Amino acid sequence: MRPKSETPALLLGLIGEGIGESLSPTLYENEAAQHGILCIYQRIDLDELGLTAEHLPELLTAAERFGFAGLNITHPCKQAVIPHLDELSDEARVLGAVNTVVLRNGLRIGHNTDHYGFSQSLREKLGTREPGHVVQLGAGGAGAAVADAILRLGARSLILFDQAAERAEHLVRSLRTRFPGIPIQVGTDAAQAMRQADGLINATPVGMRKHPGTPIPPALLETRHWFSEIIYFPLETELLHIAREKGCHTIDGLGMVVHQAARAFELYTGGLTADARRMTAHVADVLRQRAQASLGG
Repeated sequence: MRPKSETPALLLGLIGEGIGESLSPTLYENEAAQHGILCIYQRIDLDELGLTAEHLPELLTAAERFGFAGLNITHPCKQAVIPHLDELSDEARVLGAVNTVVLRNGLRIGHNTDHYGFSQSLREKLGTREPGHVVQLGAGGAGAAVADAILRLGARSLILFDQAAERAEHLVRSLRTRFPGIPIQVGTDAAQAMRQADGLINATPVGMRKHPGTPIPPALLETRHWFSEIIYFPLETELLHIAREKGCHTIDGLGMVVHQAARAFELYTGGLTADARRMTAHVADVLRQRAQASLGG
């Protein structure tokens, strides 16, 4: 006999490089279970598959054929995926970056929930402190969302650094059209910029296990600076650890990833509200278990 009712199912995935430690599978699967949904979440790691962002068309087609409801998109595909989509949300179009693709009714619809995730996290963690003058490292897909968000949160100025000068210049031109009264420029001298800065944001992949090290000389960080990291695996990057030791006001990447996932969950499910506090508690518990396992106990 067939059961009177079947458990709703949701097939999701993440496309990116070096994502073996991503918490997205447990994050979405646990939250879906709280809503009575069976969620299966697959990491589609370009490194493990020997693929690059050039293979996005094939990966998107395969996801559609296998019945995926949606895909999260991370480094280095947030901008590269756009030409392969049918529609973009207003936010994704303005930012020129996509981190969430909803596959529905034969359409690929791109959204950007990074902007919302970073904004919510910074509001919670920065408290009553004003952003002030900000230096941001990274002008890629995540950087575009973060830069827009910090300006909307009241940054008095923004200096952007990126290894690809043309990419940084393009982002600066775009931001200036939306924030004409705020000084925004491409950085050339990190030491000088940090002397004038109140806060620093790392929106580069430097600090991930695949990209170890620090994206800026740690000596440039001072106790008076606040520092926000968008990387969350590992949760404590080398630069975040140094910033904490120096006594800086630090913000790790966990809040951003939880809030962006909560918004993406609503998009994938057609409107179900995710509980960000519950998701945060779950991820914190998973991280504790990982830490204990790594210590052998």
